[in-house]
Amino acid sequence: MILALSREWHHATNVVAHEIDDGTSLHWELLDDAPPDALLSAEVDLDPRVEWLLRLDRVDFPPGGVAYRHTHPGPGIRCLLRGSIRIESGDDTDVYGPLDAWFEPGPEPVLAVASETEETAFVRAMLLPREWAGRRTIRYVDPADETKPKQQRAIVFFDEPIDL
Repeated sequence: MILALSREWHHATNVVAHEIDDGTSLHWELLDDAPPDALLSAEVDLDPRVEWLLRLDRVDFPPGGVAYRHTHPGPGIRCLLRGSIRIESGDDTDVYGPLDAWFEPGPEPVLAVASETEETAFVRAMLLPREWAGRRTIRYVDPADETKPKQQRAIVFFDEPIDL
């Protein structure tokens, strides 16, 4: 199964969308094949014995904000709306700008460091087991980070059950 992010809807049954500042929309869809116009697509392996949901949310950072090394319980595609962000995962470090997209597989730890000079925000669609509906998914690798002040603010738009 493919999770794809595009500016167009490809008539998938499982889709979430977010309107961006220029009036166009971003669409995250579960498809059999990646569409040719995808901004990003990734193969996801979802256990058919698990009931899944597709969460659409947004994360905002003040200048210099950090999301300490953490994990999420499912995969997802993020798309930067404004600012810039450095993502460290495994041996890779990438810097993203507006409308750049990246995939996070879920269980692999990630460190996110926002721009030092401007507010940063991204929107994401994550595939999660339904038991996570309405619940915060971030889990810090270092337990000491759990008690540190959180600089990022996440807003869940909705959790939509999906059919495999």
